[in-house]
Amino acid sequence: MPPHSSAQSYEGDPRNDDALIWLNGDFVHRDKATVSVFDAGFVLGDGIWEGIRLVNGKLLSLDLHLDRLFEGARAISLDIGMTREAVTNALLATCERNGFSTDTHIRLMISRGRKTTPNQDPRFMASGATVVIIAEIKRPRTEFAESGLKLFTSTFRCSTPDVFDLRLNSHSRLNLIQALVQAIAAGADEALMLDQRGYVASCNSTNFFIVRKGQLWTSPGLFSFNGITRGHVIALFGEKIGPSFQKDFTLTQAYSADEAFVTGTLGGVTPVTQIDGHVIGDGKPGPKTQEITKVYWDWVKEIGA
Repeated sequence: MPPHSSAQSYEGDPRNDDALIWLNGDFVHRDKATVSVFDAGFVLGDGIWEGIRLVNGKLLSLDLHLDRLFEGARAISLDIGMTREAVTNALLATCERNGFSTDTHIRLMISRGRKTTPNQDPRFMASGATVVIIAEIKRPRTEFAESGLKLFTSTFRCSTPDVFDLRLNSHSRLNLIQALVQAIAAGADEALMLDQRGYVASCNSTNFFIVRKGQLWTSPGLFSFNGITRGHVIALFGEKIGPSFQKDFTLTQAYSADEAFVTGTLGGVTPVTQIDGHVIGDGKPGPKTQEITKVYWDWVKEIGA
């Protein structure tokens, strides 16, 4: 069972225990799905990935996910070896083969492939790209809708684009894991991370938002994930609830926010009720957070209808 006090927690399903994994065009039982110790993803984290949700037989925001996937592949000169249509068919085939039609989270992972020897040089390749698709029934944990998450501000900063561009959905995640390790040690659920200038950027696995006087604020995104759920929430809040801004803000402004929440493909919208021991608002998920949560999931159901 996954830890309950995690921003990445989920309600699982026993059908996941015998799920079949897409591995380079073959379906393999999850207990037997393996890659070579020479695989570039294992050796160096050399690859890209996407997290995609299946709702009522439809892949949510598929074009946006494929845009990000292929843009990332071009950025690191990785030949996926599949067209957009082929990737789409593989995603759907994996879900269909497992009998999954909704409440499904899909992890698409692509590495540069098997190397001839463990080194950094991408010319030392013995195969084409390794493509793995894992589909699992995953529902967001309901208790966080009532209690909210506790965040801890990590000393690890979000990287600048010249060091590591977080818009690149790379397998390399060590600095973000280090931030989360700090947060867990401090008794929190997720790490809040600042940019190099000291402004709030994002969390270690999710995008971060605050509500102040009815306005929604989130970072401009220069030093944070190119979150697809983030984009939908920004648009939906602005269309249906109130003013929505992408702007720089400080920890002081976050501490004194009326409400706060995070977004991600797995959890959708998840309330935040504490940051570094500071209680946000009245310590309960606020009305705007509850409203955007409903608006978002209603939109998801409508798109998947």
